[in-house]
Amino acid sequence: MDPNVNRIKLEVSLWDRISLHPHPFGGEEFRFGEAEIGHLHREGILDIPFPRSIRDALLERGLAEQHHLLPNSGWVTFRVQSETDVAHAIRLLRISYLRHQLKQDPDPHDLLERESAVLGLDSRLRSLLEVFIPRMAAIADR
Repeated sequence: MDPNVNRIKLEVSLWDRISLHPHPFGGEEFRFGEAEIGHLHREGILDIPFPRSIRDALLERGLAEQHHLLPNSGWVTFRVQSETDVAHAIRLLRISYLRHQLKQDPDPHDLLERESAVLGLDSRLRSLLEVFIPRMAAIADR
């Protein structure tokens, strides 16, 4: 197996609440609870599901490409072709992970603040992720 694929699998599998599962079309699927945050094929093709708004923002910034099989969906594809692509692949998976994490974290605003800094999210991506903060957490901050 490609050592870059292995590095991504090892890193992501360490995240809280992430489990690895065989993907029906080959490779490994990363799940946050029951929700898939993405899957990585053996040859280094990374596919990640996003809401269309986040997918469009990622495409506009050149951070990912349209899904190789479902170009009109919310899915994106990123091809891990070299060692330098590993960090970016992990960053994309972390954005997908964050979307689910925000829904369950006791302090989602603080989490978004910290992760935005680490991931280098611009204001548009950050605002698109804010919609995943539960309504009661948003009201409590007012």
